[in-house]
Amino acid sequence: MARNEEKAMSMLNRWIRVQAGTGEYAIKEKRPHLANLCETLVDCEKWRRQIMTEISKSVADIQNPGLGEFKIRDLNDAINKLVREKGYWELRILELGGPNYKKQAPTVDAEGNEVPGGKG
Repeated sequence: MARNEEKAMSMLNRWIRVQAGTGEYAIKEKRPHLANLCETLVDCEKWRRQIMTEISKSVADIQNPGLGEFKIRDLNDAINKLVREKGYWELRILELGGPNYKKQAPTVDAEGNEVPGGKG
């Protein structure tokens, strides 16, 4: 009978942690809908990093050969939306005085020569 009481206490503790916003069940902070609503460079960097992670996961998912055509289209649309949103965050980071992520260094080979067409 003690096992059921332990389960109940465990569930109660989880519920309390969720309400307090701590532990693994913490409610994560949501990304602002508009990049212009973010006022600090650190937060903008954090949200850009989160978007980059989501893009990476989606690209890994879309490379699954077992996906159907409609699922691939949906994933592609989601990736395009995230890339567009990433651009907005990069612009906001630049406005706040952060690094220019849109500027891309030229691609060079092993000898240090610039590769033709290697600018993206």
